[in-house]
Amino acid sequence: MKRATSRLAITLAGSAYLASLPLAAVEPDQDNTATLEEITVKGDWLEPPTKDNIRTYPGGRSAITDTELQQAGARTLEDALRLVPGVRAQDETGTGILPNIGVRGLDPRRSTRTLVLVDGIPIALAPYGQTGLSMFPLTMQTVDRVDVARGGAAVRYGPNNVGGVINFISKPIQDKFSATLREALTISTETGNVLTDSYLRAGGFVNDRLGLQFQANTLMGDSSRAHSDTEVENLALDAHWFVTDNASLKAGLQYYNTDTQLPGSLSPKAYEQDRFQSQRPYDKFQGDTVRGHLVYNQNFNLFGSPAEFNWTNFAHTSDREFTVGCQLNAAATSCNLDPSKVSDGVQTSPRTFTVYGTEPRLTVATKTGWLDHKFTLGGRYVSEDVEQGVDRNRLSTGKITNAQDFHFGTDAFALYGSDTLSVWNDRLNVTPGLRAEWIDQSSYNRLAGTAVDSRSNELLPGVDVGIKLWPDKLFLFGNVHKSLQPVQFTQITLGGDTGVEKAWNYEAGLRVSPLSELDATFSYFRFDFDNQIVGVVKNGTTKFRNLGQAQHQGYETELDWRPSFLAGLDLKAGYTYVDTQQLNNLFSGTTQVAFKNNEVPFSSHHQISLQGNYRINTVNFNVNGSYLSSAFTDAANTVPENAVGDKGKIPGYWLWNAQITKDFRVDKANMRVGLAGNNLFNQDYYFRGVDTSLGRMAGPGRSVMLSLQMDL
Repeated sequence: MKRATSRLAITLAGSAYLASLPLAAVEPDQDNTATLEEITVKGDWLEPPTKDNIRTYPGGRSAITDTELQQAGARTLEDALRLVPGVRAQDETGTGILPNIGVRGLDPRRSTRTLVLVDGIPIALAPYGQTGLSMFPLTMQTVDRVDVARGGAAVRYGPNNVGGVINFISKPIQDKFSATLREALTISTETGNVLTDSYLRAGGFVNDRLGLQFQANTLMGDSSRAHSDTEVENLALDAHWFVTDNASLKAGLQYYNTDTQLPGSLSPKAYEQDRFQSQRPYDKFQGDTVRGHLVYNQNFNLFGSPAEFNWTNFAHTSDREFTVGCQLNAAATSCNLDPSKVSDGVQTSPRTFTVYGTEPRLTVATKTGWLDHKFTLGGRYVSEDVEQGVDRNRLSTGKITNAQDFHFGTDAFALYGSDTLSVWNDRLNVTPGLRAEWIDQSSYNRLAGTAVDSRSNELLPGVDVGIKLWPDKLFLFGNVHKSLQPVQFTQITLGGDTGVEKAWNYEAGLRVSPLSELDATFSYFRFDFDNQIVGVVKNGTTKFRNLGQAQHQGYETELDWRPSFLAGLDLKAGYTYVDTQQLNNLFSGTTQVAFKNNEVPFSSHHQISLQGNYRINTVNFNVNGSYLSSAFTDAANTVPENAVGDKGKIPGYWLWNAQITKDFRVDKANMRVGLAGNNLFNQDYYFRGVDTSLGRMAGPGRSVMLSLQMDL
């Protein structure tokens, strides 16, 4: 009832707004639209991902535009992220609703080491205590652009960004009223399963100063695997109000709901029999969230210097629950060997999150002779309140056992400051910065009657350097930052090693444009970890282990060539090489385990992304491919696969997608029809499962996607 009421309220709000718009309001005079005065200073470290901003960003950074997303036929967020060098994305549902993201060789499971934002706001259910994305309240059609900064962000964005920052940017409100209708149908060629993706957007500026927009995106159907029935609703209402010519308010309200079956992992034997089957008929995922944000922005003069004040506020209340069918007193992996055990019982893991955050920030630009400054001072407070339980239902007797009942709380304060010093007519920029984090965490185990309080105080220094050695032709960059991840609630509940994970990030590189038709980026990166904590399988269940010191280093290349001899052709390529090393031996009791010099789990040496796009008149052709080399599953670097499938080397694989689109007009409507093929060669590939579903997690097979879009 709670979900239905929330959905109805938001739907009625959006419908009432659309129905109430007068004709004069929905088509305002473009010339009379209010605009802010020219902004001379911006405090946002990740300024809009335009070509010019990316060219002079002091770290590895890539952006995928709305046009590129549509051209590539990106069916899911996973498909979109594969276009970015160094980003590994794998989805455990096959329908794209639970992507797992890793950057530059970092463990992708639950995206725990990459900071994921939506319009600059953390998407994690608990940005400090539970950074793992066990719910991903975002759908592909509401995304306008994807901004991926792989380095140089720790001072501004705080914990959990050793792998960088991925910012999904929502569809903007248009100057005039406009509407979009889109329907996509994905059909699995192997099983005949169908997934629908329906999208509606309507809105615009209703007068000179106020813009409103409503979006609705729903997914229904199945992936290529059995037991994958999916229902997703994503509803959003956004507003943008120019209070004055120099001040604005942005507000947003979102309701997201999903009810999805999980096909689960397979044993190697079952996988070879039929990789599209499911042996876990009770496994499913349910979740809903109501999220809101309010952002105030003011430009003014401070003692004769241009300044910007930004105040971001965000909050959400969320519920999510995984249901697992497995023998209750056996190892979770045993279901892969004996499917009959799934009938013994059902385990649910309900979670409730209530989070509030506020972040004021002041930026001032000054000039003193030959030296320019851009000072930024900001702070953030985040409050987290989390209820976490595990219930076990013995199906044969109906007996329900409460196996886990925790309450977690977090109060996190942060202060940060930086100063961008510019000389040589803004051709040399050096930005030293410092962030201080004070994190108070508490946990209360209601079953055991025990409470634990902990405090982490960390200083996170950083410096970024950018040199326009040859304007618009050659840019050199480098950065050094310290990052951290606080103790995670899951580490406490599952047991094993816990602790604050720290890492130093180093990066250096160059961007060069020797020709107007060619852009290239070359970079070197390195992560030095203290206390790298990873999830491992111990006695059949997941525990946490501190690998101690570990090192990631590698090289990255990104090329974009638009040959002048063939207008409309754009060729892109990306390559990332990663070498990882565990630097400590570990102890199992009193026995030393020789892990030193082994590779870090889930880190592939080679990653390649290729894309070719050709547009002729109103027809667009796109082909894109990605390669991921093999990786180990455990710290021991076990090569042979066991019978369950939770250990052993993961083979490398290539994936290829293609799409053709045609644009045309019908009366006053702009139309686009598309035909896409995903996993064109039906590549047989898998990765290891997540949480309690441990084994071979089969990737989606070949599918065909038909799409039709109408813009009014």
